[in-house]
Amino acid sequence: MLVKTYGSAVQGVNATTITIEVNITRGANFFLVGLPDSAVKESQQRIDSALNVNGYRIPGKKIVINMAPADIRKEGSAYDLPLAVGILAASEQISNNDINEYMIMGELSLDGNLQPIKGALPIAIKAREEGFKGFILPKHNAKEAAVVNNLKVYGVGNIKEVIGFLNNEIEIKETIVDTRAEFYKNLKQFDLDFEDVKGQENVKRALEIAAAGGHNIIMIGPPGAGKTMLAKRIPGILPPLTLHEALETTKIHSVVGKLSKNTSLMTNRPFESPHHTISDVALVGGGTYPQPGAISLAHNGVLFLDELPEFKRTVLEVMRQPLEDRTITISRAKFTVQFPASFMLIASMNPCPCGYYNHPDKDCVCSSGVVQKYLNKISGPLLDRIDIHIEVVPVPFSKLSELNKSEKSEDIRNRVIKAREKQNKRFKENKQIYSNAQMSSKLLSIYCKIDSSGQVLLKNAMEKLGLSARAYDRILKVSRTIADLEDSENIKPQHLAEAIQYRSLDRDSWGG
Repeated sequence: MLVKTYGSAVQGVNATTITIEVNITRGANFFLVGLPDSAVKESQQRIDSALNVNGYRIPGKKIVINMAPADIRKEGSAYDLPLAVGILAASEQISNNDINEYMIMGELSLDGNLQPIKGALPIAIKAREEGFKGFILPKHNAKEAAVVNNLKVYGVGNIKEVIGFLNNEIEIKETIVDTRAEFYKNLKQFDLDFEDVKGQENVKRALEIAAAGGHNIIMIGPPGAGKTMLAKRIPGILPPLTLHEALETTKIHSVVGKLSKNTSLMTNRPFESPHHTISDVALVGGGTYPQPGAISLAHNGVLFLDELPEFKRTVLEVMRQPLEDRTITISRAKFTVQFPASFMLIASMNPCPCGYYNHPDKDCVCSSGVVQKYLNKISGPLLDRIDIHIEVVPVPFSKLSELNKSEKSEDIRNRVIKAREKQNKRFKENKQIYSNAQMSSKLLSIYCKIDSSGQVLLKNAMEKLGLSARAYDRILKVSRTIADLEDSENIKPQHLAEAIQYRSLDRDSWGG
């Protein structure tokens, strides 16, 4: 008897429906075709054990299973459940009347319990697109899939529940998530706040500008000055995710399997902080069957690279194109995958190997030329793509011992949101642009006009610092953001002057 069940394969951050055709006829042997990988081929043993434990069996006949389309590689153990259901229906051990109305996915344990799967959200989106009545999957992933409306989601814990449900012997409670209520409930919950940071007012100002315009920023300072502490508080001053951004971000984390148990929707912007030993593939994504990397996991959020010069040069250089295009394209012989990578880069570094170059109190012990060699680990083209360079100096004891609290993240965030609202209005006709940092050269000429005194100031800075054309564009973008924060329609010389001072690493005083 021939029966069809339906599963799904995730490629990139999108899903493709897989038709699982099970045909049982006279004879012997078990054939599984359709380009399955080793994990899919091993499903026979898991299915056999799970069915035996629960009072069912794989029939001793010729079983041919085809996973179509046969030219797409099928990966992972999540096909165990649709394969098992197909075998039971084809051998008439369960009813097959409405099996084709459900998308079914799940990994089986030897006792028939279901293990969580990756990519439940993109699979649920595909199931709704293709008109499936419902989606049967492990309980662990039910809330994640239930974010998709107009699709019945059934979270199950054991294959016996699935069999009983398909035979109309038991009812499984549909998992329902009020997406909007879930989204707004946790929208403003942050563990870290800028009010805990003593001093560093100039750095907070730079971070506020960076958050308001979506600019990349690098902090240079000695060990213990507070670079990491400041960076970890940046998500708390960024504008809240929109519902569309939340779904987009959740989808990426779902594919990688990084969503925590019973999480339905990510409500806070992601903060990714990879170790400096990370490989270039782990950072940008890839592999034989490409998976998203750290820059895609930071999509719509923050990528924090601590101790930037310690990262391998090849790792840093592969970020150049994603920083400009805000996507990463990974090509293989048979297919191409595109991952979103619109992130805000926050980097930190010591000024030299010992950490005390330009320190107000301690002497640098690095020999001549070592400081410049250390700074040269970061290429000029990469530094050009970082809009703001800010020096972080140690906080004196008098500041540390103050009892007064600093400004709260919420107050900074409100100013950032107001600046972003101006940008949303400005770029409403440009659907792919959400902040000043994303402006093209054409938009710069429209929205970043400067008067004659500003032109003279910028000309002198370009000549003195030897800035590139890209650095020129970055200064204009930062100036536009400073003007937005001050509710100014035009870019004034003081806005340009502040933006120019955020090019610390372009100055001769560094590593001279």
